[in-house]
Amino acid sequence: MLVNGEFADSVKANDRGLMYGDGVFRTLRIEKGVPLHWERHYCKLVHDCAMLGIACPPIERLLDDLGRVSANNPDCVAKIIVTRGTGGRGYLPEAGIAPTRIVLASPIPDHAKLSEVAARFCDIRLSSQPRLAGIKHLNRLENVLARMEWNDPEIPEGLLLDAEDHVIEGTMSSLFLYNEGRLIAPDLGSCGIEGVQRERVLELASECGIPVQIRSFGRDDLLKAEEVFLVNSVIGLWQVVKIGDVSWNKGEFCATLRKWLQ
Repeated sequence: MLVNGEFADSVKANDRGLMYGDGVFRTLRIEKGVPLHWERHYCKLVHDCAMLGIACPPIERLLDDLGRVSANNPDCVAKIIVTRGTGGRGYLPEAGIAPTRIVLASPIPDHAKLSEVAARFCDIRLSSQPRLAGIKHLNRLENVLARMEWNDPEIPEGLLLDAEDHVIEGTMSSLFLYNEGRLIAPDLGSCGIEGVQRERVLELASECGIPVQIRSFGRDDLLKAEEVFLVNSVIGLWQVVKIGDVSWNKGEFCATLRKWLQ
């Protein structure tokens, strides 16, 4: 792990990322030493840092960090964390503090090899906060509590709803429905993450002439859809083939979209 460009295994105890979750992050695949879709990830990082008023590290510095952490494992999962930096106690940040830059690499998880999965609905609800909607910030306690609801290795993902029972996303993935020739994505105006893979799916569908709807929908709409799938930058695309007593056959749209994404 690199902390501000130096190999380390810890951060300072008064780092605001640790004390308050005051920061943002990105997770991406590195293949043969090349960060996949790097420009998109960096643009998202710049955007999210700006939304919190944090100075984003220069692209060249992050690329150098990624190269160093992946030098001994050119096929891996990398994570970039940018916190507001270290400071005194209290919610109001000190003026002029320098951001903390953390870059680390991990092996590609076994579940990334899956193409069809079972899922479940989570009990915990995502809170509404339009000011943070779409941002990949460090406050992920809702996702942690949701993922603690089950421990079945046959179910790698859970689906999160908001307080109005709208389906928003997976605990670690973006969610889509495909029905009657249309691609449907949840409205993330109040909560949820705008991930790079979600962005790519929406762009690919539009480029290929597939009608796209971004709107709110509930679990009944999801269960009646022809195909349901999840995406993120580590797993690629998972088609959901089972939720409780409801099951789906392998879908042609998911198979085609998976090829486009690859």
